[in-house]
Order: sequence, then C-alpha cells, then structure tokens
Amino acid sequence: QVQLVESGGGLVQAGGSLRLSCAASGRTFSSYAVGWFRQAPGKEREFVAAISRYGRSTYYADSVKGRFTISRDNRESTVDLQMNSLKPEDTAVYYCAAGNPYSYGTDPRGYDYWGQGTQVTVSS
Repeated sequence: QVQLVESGGGLVQAGGSLRLSCAASGRTFSSYAVGWFRQAPGKEREFVAAISRYGRSTYYADSVKGRFTISRDNRESTVDLQMNSLKPEDTAVYYCAAGNPYSYGTDPRGYDYWGQGTQVTVSS
C-alpha cells in the first residue's frame, strides 16, 4: 500500500503559477504510475496529467497541455505538477493518485491510491 499527501495549493491570480507536490510513503514508489486529477464543485473528477513509473512517459489533458508539466523523483518519492499560465477554469481540488504501471491512463478507476487533495483557486 502507498500513502499520498498533496501540497502546494493556494490562491493565485490568472496568469500566475503554482507548483503542486505529491509525497508518497509506503511501498516502493517506483512500482506505480502516478496521475494528477482535479475536481471542481458540481463536476466530475477529471484527468490532468500522468507519468510512468520511471518518468519516461508523460500524458496531459488537452486543456492543460503546454501549461502544466508533471515530473517525478523516485529517490525522494515525489511527483510534482508545475502549473503555469493558470486560468480561472483551473480552479479545483487537485488529487494525486498511484496506479498500476501497466494499465494506468486517464480514467480515475485505473488508480488504486489517492491523496486527500489540495485546493487551487485562480482568480480573474
């Protein structure tokens, strides 16, 4: 089992940047692919970005491509999400999740472990 804790959320003006971090503990972190998801009030949880177990492959939702960057450090057991050029529509609770490195993807059902989330609010 792995435990995940997100940090780095906050309030930022449109056009600004935030860096989210997901810290893992428990089983070997490199055994898992990791994804970031977000959920705005009244909306379903949606995929943001994912990274393979060793960081060789990354995937992004079209809505964040070119603005967000996902990275990981397996020695430190962390996955970061650098968010630039933030927009009000990026406002949501952001969650990191760990999943099977051979079957992860954009569907949240493909991830087994979840953090508690961190709030990101982008003001216009």
